[in-house]
Amino acid sequence: MISSFVITGFLGAGKTTFMLKAVKEHFKDKKVAVIVNEIGDVGVDGKILQNVYSNVLELSEGCICCTLQVEFEKGVYEILEKYNPDFLFVETSGASNPFPIMLSLQNIGSLLEGVVCVVDAKNFHNYKSNETFKYQIGSSNIIVINKIDLVSEKELENIEDEIKVIKKEYNLRDFLTSEEFFKDFKIYKSKYGQMDEDLFKHIYPIRDLPNLPLNLAGVNHLEESHIGEFVVFLEKEISYDELEQKLKNIPKNIYRIKGIVRLKDFQTPMVVNYVFGYTELSPIEKYDGKSFLVFIGENIKKENVFVL
Repeated sequence: MISSFVITGFLGAGKTTFMLKAVKEHFKDKKVAVIVNEIGDVGVDGKILQNVYSNVLELSEGCICCTLQVEFEKGVYEILEKYNPDFLFVETSGASNPFPIMLSLQNIGSLLEGVVCVVDAKNFHNYKSNETFKYQIGSSNIIVINKIDLVSEKELENIEDEIKVIKKEYNLRDFLTSEEFFKDFKIYKSKYGQMDEDLFKHIYPIRDLPNLPLNLAGVNHLEESHIGEFVVFLEKEISYDELEQKLKNIPKNIYRIKGIVRLKDFQTPMVVNYVFGYTELSPIEKYDGKSFLVFIGENIKKENVFVL
């Protein structure tokens, strides 16, 4: 029986970085397989992970929990047969509820070791009212507050208090008995991307999942949250200054941009991560594809957003 972890969290929370560090630091002597789910036709996180692991399966064009459950389960079987890994990590889309994924993993015979929700401390106030985010908190037994170096101690204390309130209200309950499922859960804090050594040492294996409410099983989170996406391919190299200026003028309803671009005077392609107005660039090796940016937000339109 293969052990698995589900990594969830809202758009831009830092799930991929967290997963990379977790695997490198805590599972370096194990054979690990990764499944990453992204919104849209072009995936960024999968390309980043493929620079580290050869056994990465990328699912696009929707959320695992909404439209790709059959493809997801087929993909898991394919990985198990081809690689025979010791552990399976599943990174969900930031717009998805992890609970149906948990059910699928249990259905195929995986021992679900933990559901980790990564929370972006810096941008918590921007999405704390989002229903999908609240379900992500409620469906997790491990919560990691990320980027705590970017907030004050008082802000961090308030974030932790609010997470506990959300957890109490949205905690998974058995549909028949109303009993709370994750009575024991852990909250960890991550500074400068560093994880607590205890994080993967005190996991509560998830053996028997509760009965699933029908309205939760079939919900389409993309439609309910009005979250949409579009891709822009860049046919020519642009300068860093041009990119920076374009990103400064992005409409507020676009709160997540990610992609891979070639910049003038840069030797390697750069991964672009834009979250609620804050941009980070990092180099990526072994990428031969076109430059592109994926825009994600609510009620968004492609026209005149990023014209070069």
